[in-house]
Amino acid sequence: MEMVLTTMGLRFAGRIWPCSVGRGGVKAAKREGDGATPVGEHMIVGTLYRPDRVPRPAPWAAPILPGDLWSDDMGDEAYNQMVRAPYAASHERMRRADPLYDIVLLTDWNWPEAVPGWGSAIFLHQWRRPGYATEGCIAFRRDHLRLIAALAAPGTRLLVPEGLAGSRRGVRF
Repeated sequence: MEMVLTTMGLRFAGRIWPCSVGRGGVKAAKREGDGATPVGEHMIVGTLYRPDRVPRPAPWAAPILPGDLWSDDMGDEAYNQMVRAPYAASHERMRRADPLYDIVLLTDWNWPEAVPGWGSAIFLHQWRRPGYATEGCIAFRRDHLRLIAALAAPGTRLLVPEGLAGSRRGVRF
C-alpha cells in the first residue's frame, strides 16, 4: 500500500483523509526545529499506542509505556530514537497528557541512522483540531487515525511530493 500527501489530504486506502502538516509547510530541505513536513519517500516503520486510552489499533502496534521518550538532541548518540526515562539529553515525552500521541505511526525520516540537524520525530498522529499546524508531522482526526493505523502496516510507503514544497504553511490539506 501507498500513502500520498496531496493538496486535498492524504490519499490512502481508496480515500482522501483530511490532514494537517507542519507550521513550516512542506520542505525539501528539512532541518531540526523548522516545523516543516519533509518532502520525500518515507516508510511507516511501526505503530505505537497508549494502552490506557485506546485499544491496540493493529496487531503490530507496540504500547507507549510510562518513561518512553524520543531524543531530539542533535548531539545525542540516540538522536531521533526512542529512549527511556530518566534521560538527560533533550527529548520529547511519548506519553503525553493530551491525546495527540494516543496513536502514533512512526516514519523512517532520518532514521535509523540519523544525521544531526536533519530533524526528528516525523510521525503521523492525531491533530489538535482541523487546520492546526504540527511541528512537522502529519496529523489527522482521531477516528481517521485509528482507521489509518489499522490499515498501514510497517513498510507502507508515504510519499510527500516535491511539488508540495512551499504549500500552504501549516494549513489543513
